[in-house]
Amino acid sequence: MRAVVTRVKNARVEIEGKTVGKTDGGFLVLLGVAVEDTEVQADKLSDRVCGLRVFEDENGKMNRNLEQAGGSLLVVSQFTLFADCRSRRPGFTGAARPDTAIPLYERFMSQCEARGFHVEHGEFGADMQVYSQNDGPVTIWLDTEEL
Repeated sequence: MRAVVTRVKNARVEIEGKTVGKTDGGFLVLLGVAVEDTEVQADKLSDRVCGLRVFEDENGKMNRNLEQAGGSLLVVSQFTLFADCRSRRPGFTGAARPDTAIPLYERFMSQCEARGFHVEHGEFGADMQVYSQNDGPVTIWLDTEEL
């Protein structure tokens, strides 16, 4: 699994002009699922995202995690994180098909919720518009192959 995690002051996802998910501070997570991913990767990634210490403490150092910052998550499915760009027209055969990806996307979110976080999300496979006010900016790339 791969995630682009952005620390945000706020973020929202809209479908056909209607807000379907938002956060008023915390993380915007763009989440991609690979063909070979399992629940193991979903659990590992949720643990890492929820534990990232990228929020500033009283000394201005990135020492606080999402819980300490009182943040929430907005999770948006993003199969394009597995784009093969060896040609000018990307291929997406590395991205899991919906029958595999949806349960793992949902597993990732349920694991974050089990840790006590409020999680909102987009709609898997929908044409979404994502808006965010990045904080910092702080943007982290995570890949379970490297964790």
